[in-house]
Amino acid sequence: MNTDKKVRTRFAPSPTGYMHIGNLRTAIYTYLIARKYGGDFILRIEDTDQGRYVEGATEKIYDTLRVCGLNWDEGPDIGGPVGPYVQSERMGIFKEYAEKLVESGHAYYCFCTKERIDEMHRKQQEAKVSNMMYDRHCRELPKEEVDRLLAEGVPYVIRQKIPTEGTTTFTDVLYGDITVENSTLDDQILLKADGMPTYNFANVVDDHLMGITHVVRGNEYLSSTPKYNLLYEAFGWEIPQYIHVEHIMRDAKHKLSKRDGDAYFGDFVEKGYLVPAIMNYIALLGWAPKGENEIFSLEELVNEFDINGLSKSPAVFDPDKMKAINAEYIRRMTHDEFKAVAMPYIRQTVKREDADFDTLLEALQPRTELLTEIPEKVDFIDEMPEYSDELYFNKKMKTNAETGLEALKMILPVLESVEDWNSENVHSALFAEIEKQGVKNGWMLWPLRVALSGKAMTPGGGVELCAVLGKDESVKRIKAAIEKLSA
Repeated sequence: MNTDKKVRTRFAPSPTGYMHIGNLRTAIYTYLIARKYGGDFILRIEDTDQGRYVEGATEKIYDTLRVCGLNWDEGPDIGGPVGPYVQSERMGIFKEYAEKLVESGHAYYCFCTKERIDEMHRKQQEAKVSNMMYDRHCRELPKEEVDRLLAEGVPYVIRQKIPTEGTTTFTDVLYGDITVENSTLDDQILLKADGMPTYNFANVVDDHLMGITHVVRGNEYLSSTPKYNLLYEAFGWEIPQYIHVEHIMRDAKHKLSKRDGDAYFGDFVEKGYLVPAIMNYIALLGWAPKGENEIFSLEELVNEFDINGLSKSPAVFDPDKMKAINAEYIRRMTHDEFKAVAMPYIRQTVKREDADFDTLLEALQPRTELLTEIPEKVDFIDEMPEYSDELYFNKKMKTNAETGLEALKMILPVLESVEDWNSENVHSALFAEIEKQGVKNGWMLWPLRVALSGKAMTPGGGVELCAVLGKDESVKRIKAAIEKLSA
């Protein structure tokens, strides 16, 4: 990849809804290239498709990028030397450049009606034409005829005049040189009848005027790239370097798709994923670091990122791996960092104020994969749930309801005698009793866990639960369990 001149990359989303992870991955790679080579990262809003515009989507783009730490150097909200950075605010520019192409013979006015185009496509479908294209009906209209139709105000589009013979070659950083037959390329529309540019044309003009040196996009645009290059050549402009990245698949056969409602960034935040973990995992979808480590902060990704690590094969989205990365991020947090993100989830089901939250957090942190798991893990703290005596049965611990009652009757006086109530003292008292009775740890501690929580799975064992609940509540619950088992 050539970085001899100052690198300028752009992320150019359309405001058509929430941020899909495929778009976010493009933003991440675009950002990493700019930052790695000391270049500029530009945000441009491509809103020329007014039919798909969604109110508030532009603000959602801003919010998502900022939350992810992908701060831009130039953009609609902060300005810059090559603005405006919203395509709908650049309308006069595109018409001017489209007309320049007409003057140079690289484009032409097309006056075909929608009805004629539809009929043409219908006939092509009936004939089972594999590569349906515009039939170039208006391509060679006499100048006098064109002038007359323009003077009469007949609606028109401006189409690119693709060479009908020869080949066009373009270079991609990943795929190398790709050559296509010009005869397979359609005379694409550059300027629509409403005066709005098409996505393909606006992209080329804006990338040139904004000095973009490297373009990252999905490889679905590989087929359009020869037409982009012909436009650059027609204008006599320098062609940027292309990096076409492979699709993200939800399984072996299906792409992640906006239409299918797959994988929006905000959905993962709502599911309890940490933003840095989401970023880390998305960066790995189609890119492999050099070493064994796969856990990177954004700053570390900037240093580690290398174009050569990008794959030419589709990346399959793996929810289990994403969850494992999220769990690793949670484990690496400081106590205070975890407390800040976990307490709102704890408070969804725990309203009491006298619980030992620090002990609870210490028990939760290594056992949490998603933050949204927390409310159900701790809902027993405020109120004991209804539970079956069968919960005392544990084959591994060799316990059942009868042995559970026996163990709890041993535990009760021991805990009642603990004066300075904390994890250490509860642990010491319980393990002294276990040694005294000559029983296995689990034989005594499993019934304690059940009696205090009414659950088989808890954040921490009986000792931690005692500390979290406090002495009075712990003793009260053990007495209630003894009564329940004695009935």
